[in-house]
Amino acid sequence: MIRVENLSKTFVLHHQNGIHLPVLWKAELTVNAGECVVLHGHSGSGKSTLLRSLYANYLPDTGHIHVKHGEEWVDLVTAPARKVLEVRKSTIGWVSQFLRVIPRVSALDVVMQPLLDLGVPREECYVKAASLLTRLNVPEHLWHLAPSTFSGGEQQRVNIARGFVVDYPILLLDEPTASLDEKNSAAVVQLIDEAKARGAAIVGIFHDEAVRTRVADRLHPMGAAA
Repeated sequence: MIRVENLSKTFVLHHQNGIHLPVLWKAELTVNAGECVVLHGHSGSGKSTLLRSLYANYLPDTGHIHVKHGEEWVDLVTAPARKVLEVRKSTIGWVSQFLRVIPRVSALDVVMQPLLDLGVPREECYVKAASLLTRLNVPEHLWHLAPSTFSGGEQQRVNIARGFVVDYPILLLDEPTASLDEKNSAAVVQLIDEAKARGAAIVGIFHDEAVRTRVADRLHPMGAAA
């Protein structure tokens, strides 16, 4: 589902005399359907940079990121912006550590939006979103309120529900359980297991060792670029 080849990325620190900071150097990664690969390494080893590159948030200096999009392979490094948006809409789901939403939009609408964008009937979207919010222990009296008023943990659970509401073939998870207690972490682990069972290819960063051990089919070691 994912083939990363010869990927390199250097950041230029313009406010620090133009220092060049190499973060990825000729990175390689393959992820198959139905497996969870966890990026593993010390701080600064390039985990977040690789994950963000897989979502085309960062443009690498060299290399390729091929993802299976329907019946075709798309190279996210060379694909036009319109194609990247198409891939994100139906193929790649993203769960970051932080919820970024439009103010005054309800939690329920935030979660439903990715399904609505695919043309799924609103009633069906409601059922799926309500089920996820219930499983993630977001109280029903909060569903019609804006998540910007929620606690950090509640916001993160809305974020996770939004990321899992579509059955994406590829899921990118950036510390999804970072601000969650044991009960809610277990709910996320179950969602990951179900995604793997339906054939999703998952790449994640998990600092919680217990969660990492539970979800990882294999660890992908990351090292600082030379």
